[in-house]
Amino acid sequence: MTGRDAPSPNPPHLGRSEAKAARRSALLRSAAGLFAERGFAGVSMEDLGTAVGMSGPAVYRHFPSKQAVLAALLVGVSQDLLDGGTREVEQAPDSDRALRSLVTFHVAFALDDPDVIRIQDHDLDSLAPDDRRAVRTLQRRYVERWVDVLTTLHPTIPATELRVRALAGFGLINSTSHSTSLGRNEAGTPDREAVRSTLERMALAALLAA
Repeated sequence: MTGRDAPSPNPPHLGRSEAKAARRSALLRSAAGLFAERGFAGVSMEDLGTAVGMSGPAVYRHFPSKQAVLAALLVGVSQDLLDGGTREVEQAPDSDRALRSLVTFHVAFALDDPDVIRIQDHDLDSLAPDDRRAVRTLQRRYVERWVDVLTTLHPTIPATELRVRALAGFGLINSTSHSTSLGRNEAGTPDREAVRSTLERMALAALLAA
């Protein structure tokens, strides 16, 4: 989401703490769009403030630095993926359903947050070392959720190969974030449902192959 369509950072009906959280959320959404479009180095704190109708100095009330904004985006989404993936597995009645739920969950993430995927690909090295390690640790744990499920479905296949399958599945799904537009329906408008269905079928075919 860009600054042009970001919601008001301080809705009048919210209390002080809620308004502060809303401003922080608006900053993160705008930062995702700006970082994805221009790259981390091409965006200033002033740019982030302008995108949500704040002055540059006011942004520092929420984040001590531009690098902290990047960390909030990438560490935050990595934690969300791990938490969401864990929840999908724990709620599934069996391993087959767990895998299908994981695929549905990750496809929804890729379609909802393509900017974050592009930032991860281009600007991970711009994080401070501790934040970069946190992202990689969380992502490894997320991958292992997939590997655990795949192991029960393919007990004779080595875990190293199943890990490759999981990573390849992510690559297939996440590649959508680099497309200039989604697939289009007969009316010529983006067809999210068609893209979602295609990605889910292709990912499952790769992950379940004998």
